[in-house]
Amino acid sequence: MEPDPRFTLANERTFLTWLSTALALSAGGVAMAAVPPDVFVPWIRTTLAVVLVTLSALAAGMAYPRWRNIQRALRNQAPLPPPALAAVFGYGIAGVAAAALVLIVVSGRA
Repeated sequence: MEPDPRFTLANERTFLTWLSTALALSAGGVAMAAVPPDVFVPWIRTTLAVVLVTLSALAAGMAYPRWRNIQRALRNQAPLPPPALAAVFGYGIAGVAAAALVLIVVSGRA
C-alpha cells in the first residue's frame, strides 16, 4: 500500500535535514581544525574537530538507512523505528559545545 504522499515527503525532508546536519557538522569540524594553534590547546582542538567530523559521518551514513526504514514502516503501516542515534548526536554536540565554550572563556578571546 502506498503511504500518504505527505508522509513520504515529510520523510524525504527529514532525510535531507540529516544530510544538511552532516554538512554543518563537517564544516564545524574543519573550522575547528583550522583554528590557529595559539588559540586552543592543540590536542583539544584536534579532538573537537575529530568528534565533529565523526558525528558528520554518522549523520550522513545513517540518513539513508533511516529514510528507508521509515518508508518501509509507512508502506506496511507498522510502527516507526526509534531514532537510534538521537542521544549520540544530542550529547555529542552538547559536549563539543560545552568544551568549546570552556576553551573560549579560558583563552579570553570572547
